[in-house]
Amino acid sequence: MTKKQIKIFSAEEKTRIVLELLREESTIAQLSSKYELSSKTIHNWKRQFLANAALAFEPARVVSEYKEEIHRLKEQNDELAKALGKATIERDWAVGKLKGLDMLNKKSLVGSKPKIIAQARQCELLGFNGSSIYYKPRIMSSYNLSILNKIDEIYTDNPEYGYRYIHRQLLEEGFCVGRDRVLKYMGMMGIEAIAPRKKKAISIKDDSHKIHKYLLDKYWTSSGKKTVFVPNSNKVWSGDITYIRMQGGFMYMAAIIDWHSRAILSYKLLNSMDTTLVTDVLQDALSKYSAPCIFNSDQGSQYTSRAHTEILRKNNIQISMNGKGRSIDNIVIERFFKTLKYNCIFINDFMGIKDLRDSIGNYITKYNFHRFHSSIGYQKPMNIYLNYLQKAA
Repeated sequence: MTKKQIKIFSAEEKTRIVLELLREESTIAQLSSKYELSSKTIHNWKRQFLANAALAFEPARVVSEYKEEIHRLKEQNDELAKALGKATIERDWAVGKLKGLDMLNKKSLVGSKPKIIAQARQCELLGFNGSSIYYKPRIMSSYNLSILNKIDEIYTDNPEYGYRYIHRQLLEEGFCVGRDRVLKYMGMMGIEAIAPRKKKAISIKDDSHKIHKYLLDKYWTSSGKKTVFVPNSNKVWSGDITYIRMQGGFMYMAAIIDWHSRAILSYKLLNSMDTTLVTDVLQDALSKYSAPCIFNSDQGSQYTSRAHTEILRKNNIQISMNGKGRSIDNIVIERFFKTLKYNCIFINDFMGIKDLRDSIGNYITKYNFHRFHSSIGYQKPMNIYLNYLQKAA
């Protein structure tokens, strides 16, 4: 029985796959199945592509850096040649293999020469876990996708549920799934239970992931049941991300809401949950409306990233973040997402991304301009927001 050869993708093929991802005509699951790749690999290619995209507009600099690199490598090779007699077999083997190779090429080299060095040692010298050479990408089945969708429904109904409660509910409804997989899927979807008590925010030492203090305590009122009152529009904006189900996969949606009027100021759908999802939404909202005093979000890596916080700082916006595990601190947008799912997502079976985009766009127009909102005295969110802007002008 022969081993299945690992497919090596050229730079052109990787570029084509990333561009197909950026066109957002397919979900991650669909692209993974089409090209027999893991979603993590596609995410890594996208990140590498975007990080180096600016070089396409500076070819002279690329050529200059390439020549410098050649010169540097030539000098390095001369030094290695002088030390060749003193080098061990392992060092000689490793130096020859490591130059300019990505992870896929490194894996393909293991065992390709006579076994002078044990396979486990080869992996160690190349800098990756040996168990990964046996890994085969697993495409999410329709059954697992149905588990994700059911978790979304259970959590929307019961945001206080942790993975243990959700696991019990899944078992009761006939799903065969372990607790660890439920926990993994909740992490993939970016959801966690609302904690019954406030916890202190845990700061991360890396400046690019600083956790900011929650600034909205003063807007909470206690009158039997906790409610939120912000006196005027553009005082506080909130941002969050939610999982959106569809046939053949899922998407992520980021949105920004004005706390006072409950108006949705901007939203975006993307097939991956990365920093560009939240930065694009924020920049879009700021291009259309005046900057708020405070922007609140959770402690997700997308919102704590330098790219997102720098936009807020440049616009003199105070940064506020939920307490750890405190989804209720961002309750205004949490309630909007619940309304969206019950009135648009759960009652439709979207055949494609275009269908999903059109339906969500139509619903948000209805929500902003035509739907009465009980928490603002049965008025319409965007009417309140635009009236405030006219008075402030």
